[in-house]
Amino acid sequence: MELNLRVVLFWVVALHCGSVNGSILYRVQEEQPPNTLIGSLAADQGLPDSGHLYKLEVGAPYLRVDGKTGDIFTTEIPIDRETLRDCRSLAKGKPCYLEFEVSVTDLIQNQSPRLIEGRIEVQDINDNTPQFPSSVLTISVPENTIMGALFSIPLATDRDSERNGVADYALTAGPDAATLFGLQVADDRGGKLPQLIVLGNLDRELKDSYDLTIKAVDGGNPQRYSSALLRVVVTDANDNSPKFEKSSYDAELSENSPVGHSVLQVKANDSDMGPNGEIEYTIHQAVDPVPKLLRIDRSTGIIYVKGPLDREEISSLSFYVVARDKGPQPKSSKTFVTIEVTDQNDNAPAVEIRGIGLVTHSEGVANISEDMPVGTAVALVQVSDKDEGENAVVTCVVAGDVPFQLRPASDSPTDNRRKYFLQTTTPLDFERVKEYRVEIVAVDSGNPALSSTNSLKVQVTDVNDNSPIFSPTLFEVDFAEENQPGERVLDVTATDADSGTNAQLLYNIVADSTIRGLFEIDPNSGEVRARSPLDREHKERYEFWITAADKGSPSHKGTATVVVKVLDRNDNEPKFMLSGYSFSVLENMPPLSPVGMVTVQDMDKGENARVHLSVEPDGGKFVVQNGTGTILSSISFDREKESSYTFRLKAVDGGEPPKSSYVGVTINVLDENDNDPVITKPSNSSFRRLSPLASPDSHVEVVEAEDLDSGPNAELVFNIAGGNPYQLFRISPTTGEITLAKEMTRKHGGLHRLVVRVSDRGKPPRHATALVHIYVNETISNVSLVEALVGHSLYTPLDRDIAGDPDSGFAAHRSNILFGSLAGVAGVVMLILVVVFIRHRLQRETKSGYQAGKKETKDLYAPKQAPKNAKGKRGRKGKPQKSPKALGENEEVGIQKSLKFNLDGVNDSPRIHLPLTYSPGSPDIGRHYRSNSPLPSIQLQAQSPSASQKHQAVQDLPAANTFVGTGGDDNSTGSDQYSDYSYKTSQPKYNNKQ
Repeated sequence: MELNLRVVLFWVVALHCGSVNGSILYRVQEEQPPNTLIGSLAADQGLPDSGHLYKLEVGAPYLRVDGKTGDIFTTEIPIDRETLRDCRSLAKGKPCYLEFEVSVTDLIQNQSPRLIEGRIEVQDINDNTPQFPSSVLTISVPENTIMGALFSIPLATDRDSERNGVADYALTAGPDAATLFGLQVADDRGGKLPQLIVLGNLDRELKDSYDLTIKAVDGGNPQRYSSALLRVVVTDANDNSPKFEKSSYDAELSENSPVGHSVLQVKANDSDMGPNGEIEYTIHQAVDPVPKLLRIDRSTGIIYVKGPLDREEISSLSFYVVARDKGPQPKSSKTFVTIEVTDQNDNAPAVEIRGIGLVTHSEGVANISEDMPVGTAVALVQVSDKDEGENAVVTCVVAGDVPFQLRPASDSPTDNRRKYFLQTTTPLDFERVKEYRVEIVAVDSGNPALSSTNSLKVQVTDVNDNSPIFSPTLFEVDFAEENQPGERVLDVTATDADSGTNAQLLYNIVADSTIRGLFEIDPNSGEVRARSPLDREHKERYEFWITAADKGSPSHKGTATVVVKVLDRNDNEPKFMLSGYSFSVLENMPPLSPVGMVTVQDMDKGENARVHLSVEPDGGKFVVQNGTGTILSSISFDREKESSYTFRLKAVDGGEPPKSSYVGVTINVLDENDNDPVITKPSNSSFRRLSPLASPDSHVEVVEAEDLDSGPNAELVFNIAGGNPYQLFRISPTTGEITLAKEMTRKHGGLHRLVVRVSDRGKPPRHATALVHIYVNETISNVSLVEALVGHSLYTPLDRDIAGDPDSGFAAHRSNILFGSLAGVAGVVMLILVVVFIRHRLQRETKSGYQAGKKETKDLYAPKQAPKNAKGKRGRKGKPQKSPKALGENEEVGIQKSLKFNLDGVNDSPRIHLPLTYSPGSPDIGRHYRSNSPLPSIQLQAQSPSASQKHQAVQDLPAANTFVGTGGDDNSTGSDQYSDYSYKTSQPKYNNKQ
């Protein structure tokens, strides 16, 4: 009973004695040393001095409180009145306060703490010296200034309060200026206003400037002072000074007004004329932050907003505006301007939550035991608003369905700041709810209203009757290989429903020595780290246990499983299975045919193992299929153009950064029998003379050929396919050398045409055909004649043998012509008779073929009758030619062309003209032999293969401009000598004999 009475008396005394306007007030001078006693709550306010805990809630770092006595002391950080945030922008004469809050908790009754609020008035000491704006001050005074005129001197400022601020000014002048100038100090709105007074007449021509010393002294004890040089400049006369319409101006300016907003206009008048009456306005003797926030138009006197205004930073702006004319000796006057910054609702309420009494907060979390009684204060909530008036009236509530409420903590709340206790409303049950999230919402009364929220996490504690619990009990983590030793793998966390030391956990790894050598755990935080680098290619998965044991007595443990899946890094480059690849392919394969396949592996996984193949250099000839490694050709190979290809394959994986490797690839093109042998020697239109006396095995001619293929496809075999009915000649199957097989007789004289077939050993084989002309005679007296025979042979079917001269009297006949020519007219007459006779026979039958052993002299030399007036012109076209009967398959045959010769004259060596013409659409062999472009072969076909008798000739002819032989009369130079003659179609008929 006595104890309860003492508690009641304690609170009554505290409220009566410790309240000044509802709060406790102490006074202390600034800059006091540490541990200076400011006041004792227990002794001064009659509060209990035992059984209670005093705790400073607000006032740090300048104050500290003794927990038992409630004594308030200064700290190591001195209290400087001029630097306190709430005192920097105070108007002159207003006191500076430092607020504090102390909570008092009854340790015996275990009741909710009580909050005591108070203020400390920080009293000023003289720790600042007055300062002039400049070390040299300049004033202009006109020379006709009357005695007693006053001129303003720039003010000195002192950061101390009024008592220790500037108290007086003193003027020191030399002998020449002492009689002319004096100082007058006037009181102006609580401050001292120094003015220069003119005591005598000034003469600028005598002296145009004077230097004086102005001294400012503050009111402290001891006094502080400073001095500046005051320079008075005497100027020409200017009769009238500007005069403001008002001695002072007052205005209100809403905070957050935009830059450029006009505040007010000051107005001054000057009775002078011209420049002496033109006025300029300037802001005078303004201290920060006025020059940063306002500016004045020098011509109009309108004051504008220059910078952002915040009433919460500065609520009032005071300064002078000077009006100065533009005369040679300008005159000026000034007026005082006061601008009050009005409030706008631009600040949302601030909700501050902090601990109270024995309940401490850590990172927004408050811990409270479940056995605490209802009404226990969990936190102190302070709601404030920097605005004023209705904008600062704040309503505060607890949001949501939680067992907490707000109760006022102060008996004297202000409009813009209120304090509440956050206390419990129902008993707490740790086993049911372990923690609460309490959200506090504050809304001001502005229009529109602004709001803010803050929250507190309240954890309920219990005794050690619970084991630690991992959630989840299985931790699976992906961890990249090639890690650094000590790198973090994961954090495992177990929770214990208990509190304090009963909830403090120690973590440990339970595993074999192999796992312990790879992983370690921080016993306090549960952070699992890798002790050494992991290699996914060695092992992809690790599994072990982790235990958490609390520090209670007896200790409880919880267990969890940790599975570490080692993720792949791109630490392996793609590798080809071979160091180099070589493939062989057949030529003439179609484009996009596979030519080979490569295999590449990457020991990594996923995208790091996804390999992209490409060809380098990319000439467009090969592509590679990604996925299969198949190399495809973009071209069709031609071994004769290029027999091998070499390039590199580049393998790039999909890692970041990617890794790559190279391998060389060689493609060897195998030969395919796709080229016919090409006969280079002799030309089909050339001939070789052979003496009739040549002995067997004598060299006759060599057939030379080449094949662009290789291997067996280029191995050539020579054989005589036709034109050797007497078996006079034989040919080497390997070298192509033609030799005489046996001795010749008289009947073997003349032109022999051997059909030589050159075949390769390919499968199937390809071949070409050459015509070898051998003229058997001792000499060649008439080259043109032999060339005519060769030309005739070219148009004789290949199945007809041309083997020697069928007319053995051909030479005697030619001699008779020669002798007739030499004998004169007799020979001419005889030759005419012969010609007439031959022409008569040709009219009965026409012959154009050439067979061995058959006379055809008359056919070769029969003159063609033509009209007298058409000498030298082309003969008429004959009837269409009938084709001979076709031969067997793959046999080469020729189209027989009839030859008609015109004998233009008789001389020692008659010139034979070959008017060779062709059927429409037939190949122009004559033009072929006249061509300058060497062609390996041409194919001749009859125009009318459906005739009753068909002829078909296939001749693979070398270029007509090929030179054969070694020179002399034994060799011809081809058929180019016929190229100047025109060719016409000859259409002879074949009789039964042919």
